[in-house]
Amino acid sequence: MELGLVGLGKMGGNMRERIRRAGHTVIGYDRNPDLADVDSLQELVGKLKGPRVVWVMVPAGAATQSTIDELAELLSPGDIVVDGGNSRWTDDEKHAEELKAKGIGFVDCGVSGGVWGLENGYALMYGGEKDDVAKVQPIFDALKPEGEFGSVHAGKVGAGHFAKMVHNGIEYAMMQAFAEGWELLEKVDSVTDVREIFRSWQEGTVIRSWLLDLAVNALDDDEHLEKLRGVAADSGEGRWTVEAAIDNAVPLPAITASLFARFASRQDDSPQMKMIAALRNQFGGHAVETKK
Repeated sequence: MELGLVGLGKMGGNMRERIRRAGHTVIGYDRNPDLADVDSLQELVGKLKGPRVVWVMVPAGAATQSTIDELAELLSPGDIVVDGGNSRWTDDEKHAEELKAKGIGFVDCGVSGGVWGLENGYALMYGGEKDDVAKVQPIFDALKPEGEFGSVHAGKVGAGHFAKMVHNGIEYAMMQAFAEGWELLEKVDSVTDVREIFRSWQEGTVIRSWLLDLAVNALDDDEHLEKLRGVAADSGEGRWTVEAAIDNAVPLPAITASLFARFASRQDDSPQMKMIAALRNQFGGHAVETKK
Protein backbone atom coordinates (compact mmCIF):
# COMPACT_ATOMS: atom_id res chain seq x y z
CA MET A 1 0.00 0.00 0.00
CA GLU A 2 0.95 3.69 -0.09
CA LEU A 3 1.75 5.73 2.98
CA GLY A 4 2.57 9.36 3.55
CA LEU A 5 5.02 9.79 6.44
CA VAL A 6 5.57 13.20 8.04
CA GLY A 7 8.70 13.49 10.18
CA LEU A 8 11.87 11.64 9.20
CA GLY A 9 14.07 12.00 12.26
CA LYS A 10 15.73 9.17 14.19
CA MET A 11 12.51 7.18 14.48
CA GLY A 12 10.64 8.31 11.37
CA GLY A 13 13.56 7.78 9.01
CA ASN A 14 14.10 4.20 10.17
CA MET A 15 10.38 3.50 10.05
CA ARG A 16 10.28 4.65 6.42
CA GLU A 17 13.07 2.21 5.58
CA ARG A 18 11.46 -0.72 7.41
CA ILE A 19 8.10 -0.13 5.69
CA ARG A 20 9.79 0.06 2.30
CA ARG A 21 11.64 -3.20 2.98
CA ALA A 22 8.22 -4.81 3.47
CA GLY A 23 7.28 -3.80 -0.07
CA HIS A 24 5.13 -0.74 0.56
CA THR A 25 5.47 2.70 -1.01
CA VAL A 26 6.37 5.49 1.41
CA ILE A 27 6.41 9.16 0.49
CA GLY A 28 8.12 11.10 3.24
CA TYR A 29 8.12 14.77 4.16
CA ASP A 30 10.41 16.52 6.62
CA ARG A 31 11.28 20.16 7.16
CA ASN A 32 14.87 19.12 6.45
CA PRO A 33 14.97 18.89 2.62
CA ASP A 34 17.92 16.50 2.77
CA LEU A 35 15.64 13.89 4.35
CA ALA A 36 12.41 14.53 2.43
CA ASP A 37 10.99 12.89 -0.68
CA VAL A 38 8.74 15.90 -1.38
CA ASP A 39 8.91 19.62 -0.69
CA SER A 40 5.62 20.12 1.18
CA LEU A 41 2.65 18.44 2.80
CA GLN A 42 0.57 19.53 -0.16
CA GLU A 43 2.89 17.71 -2.56
CA LEU A 44 2.87 14.63 -0.31
CA VAL A 45 -0.93 14.46 -0.29
CA GLY A 46 -1.04 15.04 -4.04
CA LYS A 47 1.19 12.04 -4.73
CA LEU A 48 -0.96 9.60 -2.73
CA LYS A 49 -3.93 7.76 -4.20
CA GLY A 50 -7.17 7.81 -2.24
CA PRO A 51 -8.15 6.69 0.26
CA ARG A 52 -4.94 8.10 1.72
CA VAL A 53 -3.16 7.19 4.95
CA VAL A 54 -0.79 9.80 6.37
CA TRP A 55 1.33 8.93 9.41
CA VAL A 56 2.52 11.88 11.53
CA MET A 57 5.80 11.33 13.38
CA VAL A 58 6.66 14.75 14.80
CA PRO A 59 7.13 16.09 18.37
CA ALA A 60 4.07 16.17 20.57
CA GLY A 61 2.21 19.40 21.15
CA ALA A 62 2.36 22.37 18.82
CA ALA A 63 4.21 20.56 16.02
CA THR A 64 1.65 17.74 15.92
CA GLN A 65 -1.28 20.15 16.17
CA SER A 66 -0.09 22.34 13.29
CA THR A 67 0.60 19.29 11.10
CA ILE A 68 -2.84 17.81 11.72
CA ASP A 69 -4.47 21.22 11.14
CA GLU A 70 -2.76 21.47 7.76
CA LEU A 71 -3.62 17.88 6.80
CA ALA A 72 -7.26 18.52 7.71
CA GLU A 73 -7.40 21.09 4.92
CA LEU A 74 -5.58 18.90 2.39
CA LEU A 75 -7.11 15.44 2.88
CA SER A 76 -10.51 14.15 1.73
CA PRO A 77 -13.34 12.23 3.41
CA GLY A 78 -12.34 8.60 3.87
CA ASP A 79 -8.65 9.38 4.39
CA ILE A 80 -6.88 8.45 7.64
CA VAL A 81 -4.39 10.33 9.84
CA VAL A 82 -2.19 8.31 12.21
CA ASP A 83 -0.40 10.11 15.05
CA GLY A 84 2.62 7.96 15.87
CA GLY A 85 4.42 10.54 18.02
CA ASN A 86 4.39 10.76 21.80
CA SER A 87 1.21 12.81 22.06
CA ARG A 88 -0.83 13.00 25.25
CA TRP A 89 -3.92 10.80 24.95
CA THR A 90 -6.24 13.73 25.67
CA ASP A 91 -4.94 15.45 22.53
CA ASP A 92 -5.94 12.37 20.51
CA GLU A 93 -9.58 12.83 21.45
CA LYS A 94 -9.44 16.44 20.30
CA HIS A 95 -7.72 15.57 17.00
CA ALA A 96 -10.19 12.77 16.28
CA GLU A 97 -13.16 15.13 16.70
CA GLU A 98 -11.58 17.82 14.52
CA LEU A 99 -10.89 15.35 11.71
CA LYS A 100 -14.23 13.55 12.06
CA ALA A 101 -15.98 16.81 11.24
CA LYS A 102 -14.32 16.61 7.81
CA GLY A 103 -14.96 12.90 7.32
CA ILE A 104 -11.32 12.00 8.02
CA GLY A 105 -10.48 9.07 10.29
CA PHE A 106 -7.91 9.18 13.09
CA VAL A 107 -5.77 6.50 14.74
CA ASP A 108 -3.31 7.12 17.57
CA CYS A 109 -0.30 4.83 17.82
CA GLY A 110 2.27 4.56 20.57
CA VAL A 111 5.56 3.37 19.09
CA SER A 112 8.41 1.79 21.03
CA GLY A 113 11.67 0.53 19.61
CA GLY A 114 14.02 3.48 19.49
CA VAL A 115 17.11 3.31 17.32
CA TRP A 116 16.90 -0.52 17.26
CA GLY A 117 13.50 -0.64 15.61
CA LEU A 118 14.72 -0.75 12.01
CA GLU A 119 16.18 -4.22 12.47
CA ASN A 120 14.17 -5.55 15.43
CA GLY A 121 10.78 -4.05 14.68
CA TYR A 122 8.64 -1.62 16.67
CA ALA A 123 6.18 -2.44 19.43
CA LEU A 124 2.90 -0.77 18.47
CA MET A 125 -0.09 0.18 20.61
CA TYR A 126 -2.92 1.76 18.62
CA GLY A 127 -6.34 3.16 19.35
CA GLY A 128 -9.26 4.02 17.11
CA GLU A 129 -12.30 2.69 15.30
CA LYS A 130 -12.00 -0.86 13.97
CA ASP A 131 -12.53 0.18 10.34
CA ASP A 132 -9.90 2.92 10.55
CA VAL A 133 -7.37 0.57 12.13
CA ALA A 134 -8.03 -1.99 9.37
CA LYS A 135 -6.98 0.54 6.71
CA VAL A 136 -3.61 0.98 8.43
CA GLN A 137 -3.08 -2.69 9.35
CA PRO A 138 -0.61 -3.51 6.53
CA ILE A 139 1.68 -0.77 7.84
CA PHE A 140 1.35 -1.99 11.42
CA ASP A 141 2.25 -5.48 10.20
CA ALA A 142 5.32 -4.12 8.39
CA LEU A 143 6.57 -2.23 11.43
CA LYS A 144 5.96 -4.77 14.21
CA PRO A 145 8.54 -7.37 15.25
CA GLU A 146 8.37 -10.80 13.67
CA GLY A 147 6.22 -13.31 15.49
CA GLU A 148 2.91 -13.37 17.31
CA PHE A 149 3.41 -10.42 19.61
CA GLY A 150 4.49 -6.79 19.34
CA SER A 151 1.30 -4.97 18.35
CA VAL A 152 -2.14 -4.46 19.86
CA HIS A 153 -5.37 -2.62 19.11
CA ALA A 154 -5.58 -1.17 22.62
CA GLY A 155 -9.07 0.29 22.38
CA LYS A 156 -10.76 3.55 21.51
CA VAL A 157 -9.03 6.72 20.29
CA GLY A 158 -6.43 7.67 22.88
CA ALA A 159 -5.90 4.12 24.13
CA GLY A 160 -2.72 3.65 22.09
CA HIS A 161 -0.95 6.66 23.51
CA PHE A 162 -2.28 5.92 27.00
CA ALA A 163 -0.82 2.40 26.80
CA LYS A 164 2.51 3.77 25.55
CA MET A 165 2.51 6.33 28.37
CA VAL A 166 2.09 3.59 30.98
CA HIS A 167 4.80 1.56 29.20
CA ASN A 168 7.18 4.48 29.57
CA GLY A 169 6.24 4.94 33.22
CA ILE A 170 7.16 1.30 33.87
CA GLU A 171 10.37 1.86 31.90
CA TYR A 172 11.25 4.76 34.24
CA ALA A 173 10.89 2.53 37.31
CA MET A 174 12.84 -0.37 35.80
CA MET A 175 15.74 1.86 34.78
CA GLN A 176 15.76 3.45 38.23
CA ALA A 177 16.04 0.03 39.87
CA PHE A 178 19.02 -0.93 37.69
CA ALA A 179 20.62 2.44 38.38
CA GLU A 180 20.23 2.18 42.14
CA GLY A 181 21.62 -1.35 42.18
CA TRP A 182 24.56 -0.29 40.03
CA GLU A 183 25.45 2.63 42.32
CA LEU A 184 25.29 0.45 45.43
CA LEU A 185 27.56 -2.17 43.86
CA GLU A 186 30.02 0.54 42.79
CA LYS A 187 30.08 1.94 46.33
CA VAL A 188 31.06 -1.24 48.18
CA ASP A 189 34.81 -1.91 48.51
CA SER A 190 34.43 -5.69 48.51
CA VAL A 191 32.87 -5.69 45.03
CA THR A 192 35.62 -5.48 42.43
CA ASP A 193 33.89 -5.95 39.06
CA VAL A 194 30.44 -4.42 38.80
CA ARG A 195 30.31 -4.71 35.02
CA GLU A 196 30.80 -8.48 35.14
CA ILE A 197 28.15 -8.81 37.84
CA PHE A 198 25.69 -7.12 35.52
CA ARG A 199 26.84 -9.38 32.68
CA SER A 200 26.35 -12.49 34.83
CA TRP A 201 22.71 -11.52 35.35
CA GLN A 202 22.00 -11.76 31.62
CA GLU A 203 21.33 -15.50 31.85
CA GLY A 204 19.29 -17.47 34.37
CA THR A 205 18.04 -14.60 36.53
CA VAL A 206 14.56 -13.16 36.93
CA ILE A 207 15.81 -9.66 36.08
CA ARG A 208 17.33 -10.59 32.72
CA SER A 209 15.92 -8.23 30.10
CA TRP A 210 16.74 -6.03 27.15
CA LEU A 211 17.34 -3.12 29.53
CA LEU A 212 19.91 -5.24 31.38
CA ASP A 213 21.57 -6.08 28.06
CA LEU A 214 21.74 -2.38 27.24
CA ALA A 215 23.21 -1.61 30.66
CA VAL A 216 25.99 -4.09 29.92
CA ASN A 217 26.54 -2.45 26.53
CA ALA A 218 26.86 0.93 28.22
CA LEU A 219 29.34 -0.43 30.78
CA ASP A 220 31.37 -2.04 28.00
CA ASP A 221 31.63 1.40 26.40
CA ASP A 222 32.52 3.18 29.67
CA GLU A 223 33.03 0.77 32.58
CA HIS A 224 32.37 3.22 35.41
CA LEU A 225 30.35 5.74 33.33
CA GLU A 226 33.04 8.31 34.04
CA LYS A 227 32.45 10.13 30.75
CA LEU A 228 28.85 11.03 31.59
CA ARG A 229 27.27 13.64 33.81
CA GLY A 230 24.60 12.32 36.14
CA VAL A 231 21.74 14.21 34.52
CA ALA A 232 18.68 12.56 32.95
CA ALA A 233 15.80 14.37 31.26
CA ASP A 234 12.19 13.23 31.23
CA SER A 235 10.17 13.13 28.00
CA GLY A 236 6.84 14.12 29.56
CA GLU A 237 5.22 10.71 29.54
CA GLY A 238 6.47 9.93 33.04
CA ARG A 239 4.75 13.07 34.32
CA TRP A 240 1.56 12.22 32.44
CA THR A 241 1.56 8.72 33.96
CA VAL A 242 1.73 10.15 37.48
CA GLU A 243 -0.96 12.71 36.66
CA ALA A 244 -3.24 9.96 35.32
CA ALA A 245 -2.62 7.94 38.49
CA ILE A 246 -3.72 10.90 40.60
CA ASP A 247 -6.82 11.41 38.44
CA ASN A 248 -7.77 7.75 38.81
CA ALA A 249 -6.65 7.30 42.46
CA VAL A 250 -4.19 4.54 41.50
CA PRO A 251 -1.05 4.36 43.69
CA LEU A 252 2.18 4.35 41.65
CA PRO A 253 4.94 4.73 44.27
CA ALA A 254 7.77 3.21 42.21
CA ILE A 255 7.03 5.12 39.02
CA THR A 256 6.48 8.38 40.91
CA ALA A 257 9.76 8.00 42.80
CA SER A 258 11.65 7.32 39.57
CA LEU A 259 10.26 10.51 38.04
CA PHE A 260 11.24 12.56 41.07
CA ALA A 261 14.73 11.02 40.96
CA ARG A 262 15.16 12.52 37.49
CA PHE A 263 14.18 15.91 38.83
CA ALA A 264 16.80 15.51 41.56
CA SER A 265 19.43 14.67 38.94
CA ARG A 266 19.23 18.22 37.63
CA GLN A 267 20.39 19.55 40.98
CA ASP A 268 23.46 17.35 41.44
CA ASP A 269 25.74 15.11 39.42
CA SER A 270 23.97 11.89 40.43
CA PRO A 271 25.80 8.57 39.98
CA GLN A 272 22.48 6.77 39.44
CA MET A 273 21.52 9.18 36.70
CA LYS A 274 24.68 8.30 34.80
CA MET A 275 23.19 4.83 34.33
CA ILE A 276 19.76 6.25 33.44
CA ALA A 277 21.37 8.58 30.88
CA ALA A 278 23.45 5.72 29.49
CA LEU A 279 20.39 3.47 29.11
CA ARG A 280 18.30 6.18 27.43
CA ASN A 281 21.15 6.73 24.98
CA GLN A 282 21.45 3.01 24.31
CA PHE A 283 17.83 2.30 23.44
CA GLY A 284 16.64 5.61 22.09
CA GLY A 285 19.66 7.60 21.02
CA HIS A 286 18.72 10.28 23.53
CA ALA A 287 21.37 12.93 24.10
CA VAL A 288 23.67 12.67 27.07
CA GLU A 289 25.73 15.30 28.84
CA THR A 290 29.42 14.42 28.93
CA LYS A 291 32.01 15.73 31.30
CA LYS A 292 34.30 18.42 29.95
